Formats: sequence, C-alpha cells, structure tokens
Amino acid sequence: MNRSELVLLGITAIWGFTFPAMKVSLDYLPPILFLAYRFGIASLLMLLLFRSKVLRRETFKEGFILGLTLFFGHGFQIVGLKYTTASNSAFITSLYVVFTPFIAYFILRDRLKLRDAASLAIALTGLYLISGASLNFNYGDLLTVLCALSFAFQIVLVQRFGEKDYLSLAFWQITWNFVFSLGFALLFEPFTFPRDPLPWAGVLYTSVFATVIAFTLQVKHQRNTKAHKAALIYSAEPIFGHIAAFATIGEVLSVKGYLGAALIMAGIWNEIRNQ
Repeated sequence: MNRSELVLLGITAIWGFTFPAMKVSLDYLPPILFLAYRFGIASLLMLLLFRSKVLRRETFKEGFILGLTLFFGHGFQIVGLKYTTASNSAFITSLYVVFTPFIAYFILRDRLKLRDAASLAIALTGLYLISGASLNFNYGDLLTVLCALSFAFQIVLVQRFGEKDYLSLAFWQITWNFVFSLGFALLFEPFTFPRDPLPWAGVLYTSVFATVIAFTLQVKHQRNTKAHKAALIYSAEPIFGHIAAFATIGEVLSVKGYLGAALIMAGIWNEIRNQ
C-alpha cells in the first residue's frame, strides 16, 4: 500500500467504528434526531473550515439530490440499528457494493456482467443466513437492506455528477441531509437534548471523524490510487464494524451469522476483483 491507500484504510476503520457508536447513542436519542445533530455539526464544521469554497451554487441542485439519497440511506440505517445488531448493520450495509452495478445499469446504462448476478446471489445468500436463516427477515435487517440500496443510488449519482466540484458537493449533500433529518425529527420525534455525555460522544465522533475528516481525506487521497483498489479497501468496513462492536459492546454473531457475513464479503470481493 502507498501512503494514500493507508489513509483510505484508516478512513474505512473510522467508518467501521460508527456502528457501535450509533448503537449506543440510540439508547438516549431518537434515531433521526441523532442524524440531525450529526449532520448539523458536520455542516457547520465544513463551513468554518472551507468557508466560501463550499458555497458554490452550481452544486446546489445536485447536492439536494445526493442529500436526499443520504437521508434515506442513513435514516434506514440508524432506525434499523434499533432492531438489529451493530455487526449485522455493518455487513448488510456493505451490500451497496453489490447493488451498485444494477442501479448503474438503469441510470448510467453501464453494461451488466455475469459476475454481477453471481455476486448478488452469493451476497443475498449471506443476507439470508446473517438474518437468522429465515425468510421472515428481522425488521432492522430489512431496513438496512433499504439503506444499502439508498447508498448504491448515492454512489451512482456521485459518478453522474462527477464533473462537479467535490468539496462543495459534499457540503451541500451533508447540509441537505441535515435539513431533511431536522425536519423529520421535529415533525415525528420527541425533541431530546441529553445531559449524559455518552450519546454526545457518538454524535461528535460520527460528525467530526466519520463525516468531515473522513470525507475530506477521501477526496484528497482517493485520486492517488485506482478505483478498484479503493473499493477493495472500503469493503473492509464491515470487518472493522464487527471488530468495533465486539470490542466496545461485546457483540458476537452466531455460527450462521459468521457464515452469512463471510458470504456477503465473498460476494463483495467477487464484485470488485480485477475491476
């Protein structure tokens, strides 16, 4: 690995550790209000750090669209976390890697390959096992599948808007995510401002490290490696997620769960190899 690839691996570890951090915070905060705090702080920090560089009007509309996909992605993910484990959430969220080529086919007209179908079949078998080997999927696992689909849309749309300025695009998508989250939380959730420092630790970790710092480093360093190498590095996120969940809150999967997790990772790595 070169220096930039090591930085991307560090970012992936940061993202992996968000799963137990969010899981613990949900004991104190409604899920969408948590997102409002997270992305509100992240938006403010980006504005303070980059000032007028992030306020470009030409990315305002695209940021709105991406913010909507991120709102659904993070919304389904964090509500799902109330009903499933942090480890399940990490592995199921990673299905976006497998869903992406199918969405790219409809939006970008990218050609589908036989490998795409094989990867999807392997990963869905893993989903079946990690969800308890039942067709009656856990509610949280089902919401997390919708989260993975939303993130797949976001990835494809980022590619479609690729000629735009990434820094301002990042700011607007984060800011719109904050607006959507705050609006939903004020309408449908009780307003809570915890006095306990523990949930705020989760909010600050996800907003400062997993949103502002991670995204800025991603923009800076991903261009110094190849896309398939970056995808391979990012695919380690659920492994870091499970390690974090085991180390911080003592989560352990069942034998079927570990087999399902292995199949999901096999489907992902089959998808990104030799890209």
